[in-house]
Amino acid sequence: MPGLMIIAHAPLASSLKAVAEHTFPDCARLLEALDVPPNMPLDEVETRAREMLARVRSPDALIFTDVFGATPCNVAQRLGDGAQVRVIAGVNVPMLWRALCYATEPLEAVVMRAMAGATQGVMQVATSKPQNQTLKPGGHDQDPSHHQQ
Repeated sequence: MPGLMIIAHAPLASSLKAVAEHTFPDCARLLEALDVPPNMPLDEVETRAREMLARVRSPDALIFTDVFGATPCNVAQRLGDGAQVRVIAGVNVPMLWRALCYATEPLEAVVMRAMAGATQGVMQVATSKPQNQTLKPGGHDQDPSHHQQ
């Protein structure tokens, strides 16, 4: 069972952890979160991240980060080895929930499920609403010349 870790711009990491704990209260033992404030030196971010990774590794770990190329991701890449420690950028709630649901599976399976959760959780939601027309109570309009669109 891989350990799970989030490294993201503050306060995203701790907020995602809070959302995860709200939905999956038992996940606290599996998930660590590191918020990266704008003024934290890169070396300090890496030191904290390494300490956190040591706590969650079992020996595998999956690190989620928010934006590819930004400081949290750059630190995560320094920690990832592509084998026992994997990194996924673009963390979102469906990705995290999917990883938590399948955290007992091997690392590669958790990575694949997290990626699927991320992509399947992003969709355009369409709604049809009345076009600013007031509707009379009681159902159908009594005036046959008045048409609602």
